[in-house]
Amino acid sequence: MKKDVIAISLPTGIGADIGGYAGDFGYVARKFSKYFHLIINPNAVNGGILSAINYDMSYLEGYLFDDFFKKNISITPKRPYEENKIGVIFDCSMPENIRNIHINTINALKYVKGIDIIEPEYTKKSPEAKLEVKHGISAGTIKNPDVLLESSEKLIKKGAEAIAVVCYFSEDYDDINYENAQGIDPIGGIEAIISHLIAKEFKIPCAHSPAFCDVDIAQKIVNPKVSSELISSTYLPCIIEGLSIAPKIFNNLEEGRISYKDVKCLIVPKDAMGSSSVLSCNKNNIKIITVENKTTLNVTKEKLNIKPYMEFDNYNDCLEYLTQTNDL
Repeated sequence: MKKDVIAISLPTGIGADIGGYAGDFGYVARKFSKYFHLIINPNAVNGGILSAINYDMSYLEGYLFDDFFKKNISITPKRPYEENKIGVIFDCSMPENIRNIHINTINALKYVKGIDIIEPEYTKKSPEAKLEVKHGISAGTIKNPDVLLESSEKLIKKGAEAIAVVCYFSEDYDDINYENAQGIDPIGGIEAIISHLIAKEFKIPCAHSPAFCDVDIAQKIVNPKVSSELISSTYLPCIIEGLSIAPKIFNNLEEGRISYKDVKCLIVPKDAMGSSSVLSCNKNNIKIITVENKTTLNVTKEKLNIKPYMEFDNYNDCLEYLTQTNDL
């Protein structure tokens, strides 16, 4: 039986209590995907060496997620065993030892998973991506964005249907608060900037995996919400797996593809209602459902004068309601 389509918005870098860390929303997403086809942000299911993605999810990075609800694009999800050809961009400033880890990772994904990955494209010079935290939200800058666009274009000409980017960060960003599942993911903001840049230009699925100078695997117990990031020296596997089954993007709303008109509801944290996708859904009469999932934001229904269709204290109650109602 064909599943109804719903969307869950979980913006990256805002310290969501569930989903603000390392794929710790994955188990929730998988529960919803048993009953619905789920449009979801990559960071919600990316967990370092692990991924919660499956064929009942359409993996749309933030720019494309918002563009979808602005009525600018439609999507065709991958069918089981259908996969994208992946292009990978390597920051040319990566030291050889770090680069070798990522090459081994790509080869492992090719030989174990059978994922079709093009030979990596090295940037002409370093993008010089930098992390920042502004007003409690993860952010960042890219000094040389053109080198990422140039490498993307080369990979697309070679047949890439999705782009994975690996930027190098020469400083170690260990954060004791993050390891204890407090505060925000410091890398989330710059990752969103990188993926938005390429997705906007080429209308192609994109995700970023950071490469750090410290490649030691953690030998201490950390909060379970971040544990998936600390059992490997690379975060590349989760984004390659997600991108391999990311939907095809179209610049029109042709019949037979999934568009905003097919979405039964958008589910968002109750204090993170200021995104473009929420505002578009409100404008286009798509039901908005809020769930208690504390973030560092404070953008509520009262501040926006938006009345949610339903409000829930947790995702389990929300899912139970959605599977029992005929009102969507």
